[in-house]
Amino acid sequence: MNDTKEILKQVQNDNLKRILAFDTCLDKMYVVLKEDDNILASEIIENQGGKYHSAFLISTIQEILNKNGLKPEDIDLIATNVGPGSFTGIRACTTVARVMAQQLGCKVKGVSTLEILAECAKENPLVATDARKNAAYLYVDGEIKGAIQLEEVQKLVESGKYNVITDNKLKPILGGISYQEENFPLGEILAELAENKECDGDWHKLKPLYIQPPPMG
Repeated sequence: MNDTKEILKQVQNDNLKRILAFDTCLDKMYVVLKEDDNILASEIIENQGGKYHSAFLISTIQEILNKNGLKPEDIDLIATNVGPGSFTGIRACTTVARVMAQQLGCKVKGVSTLEILAECAKENPLVATDARKNAAYLYVDGEIKGAIQLEEVQKLVESGKYNVITDNKLKPILGGISYQEENFPLGEILAELAENKECDGDWHKLKPLYIQPPPMG
C-alpha cells in the first residue's frame, strides 16, 4: 500500500511542471518561478517608500510571468508561506494564493516559515523566531511546537544538540545563525518543499498558520 501511495505521489508531482512560489511573511518578499528543475526567476523585494513589501506582490508576479512569456493559466502549482510571521504578510500571501488557485483551477500548497528556515541548517535544526511576549515560535525535532517561552527554548539550545536558526532579535539571546543576516534562497526552498509536500493541493484547505491570535484593530 505504501509503495502505491509513493508512486501516485510521484506521478502527481511529475505533472507539476511550473511552480509559482511567493512569501510575504518575513522581513522581505520572495517570489520564485520554477519550471521542472530550473529556476526561471527569483526575486527578493524589500519594503519601499513606507510601503510594506507585500504591496508589490501582484505586480512582481505579473512582471515575472511577462518576462518569461507565460500567463497565469500556465502555472501548475502555487506555493506559499502560511506563517508564522507578519500578520499582514500572512494574510496577503495566503489570500492571493487562494484566489489565484481558485480562479486558475491549479493546485496550491502551503509551507510554514519554520519548515522553510529549518532547511537552512545542515542537520538537527532548531528554528526559533520572535513571537513577542518573551516567547519564540519553535520548530525542533521535525515538529512545530508553537509559541514557547524563551527560557524553555534556551534550555534546548544549551543542550548543544541543535543547529540554531533564528532572527536578529533572538540571536543575542539564543546564538546560532540569524536568517536575516544570511542570503538563504528562501523562495527557492519554499518552491521545493511545496513541490514535495504530500497534500492534494485543494485551495479550500489552505489556511493561515496563526500560532497566536492576530492583533485586534
